[in-house]
Amino acid sequence: MDFEHELVSNGKISARTVAELKFQTSETIAQIFVKNGSRVSQGQRIAVLDTYSINNRLEQAKDVLDRSRLEMQDVLIGQGYKLDSLDAVPADVMELARVKSGFNSAQTQFNMATHDLQRATLTAPIGGVIANLFAKPHTLSSPSEVFCNIIDTRSLEVQFTVLENELGFINIGDNMKIVPFSMPELEVTGRVSEINPWVNENRLVEGMNVRVSTFRSAGKQWVVPKTAVVLRTGKQVVFAVVDGKAIWNYVQTGLENATEYTITSETLKEGDQIIVSGNINLAHESPVTVTENKLD
Repeated sequence: MDFEHELVSNGKISARTVAELKFQTSETIAQIFVKNGSRVSQGQRIAVLDTYSINNRLEQAKDVLDRSRLEMQDVLIGQGYKLDSLDAVPADVMELARVKSGFNSAQTQFNMATHDLQRATLTAPIGGVIANLFAKPHTLSSPSEVFCNIIDTRSLEVQFTVLENELGFINIGDNMKIVPFSMPELEVTGRVSEINPWVNENRLVEGMNVRVSTFRSAGKQWVVPKTAVVLRTGKQVVFAVVDGKAIWNYVQTGLENATEYTITSETLKEGDQIIVSGNINLAHESPVTVTENKLD
């Protein structure tokens, strides 16, 4: 039968889609139409600012725009162009007239005032539930602060962590079972949709603890496995096989890596058959039976 490995972890439920709502101007909040926990639909009004100052700015911007348009027309008429044939004015001449009359700047200010009026009413960009609403009517809005959040509770996800040594047991698409601590009788199924932080093809992740070994060539050396070196009377010894007997040879170890030593010895010769296992309690000239262990 198929066996399913189970990885148990603790996580937190969060909404996949959360909208942050902000007013873009600092004005008095006239009305708030919702409260925390209110369910809203996309496009629904959330709050509105007092638009008296914004409307005044818009009227002033419109007045400046109208006057600059007249000044631009005067500039063009002074250059011999007629008002009923402005489409025939060369682009460079028209641009110069717009700049000299201040029309471009006035148009920008008018557009900004129009935008401020449109954004004086805060509407829901998505449907969901209102959260983190702390503002009150008749207080100033702040463009730098979030007015409220809208959480789309129809699209939830669970974020959870796994240990480094468990990372290989989880893949995108794996089945999941979610049980809230507060409602142990409720079981919800899902699938793994993302693994964060990023995993590369070697299954390494950012922040993972690792063991690092650095290698450099030390040239030709006499090398033996670490298991070949044992202590006798406080000295390092390597046993060689001579005529079916274990003959110890005093050695001095030098460089080492995870599995091998470099050695120097006055009695060992290159190609000698040495004992690499079963030598812990071996005595000098003990009879031995050799099992070949070919080393790379």
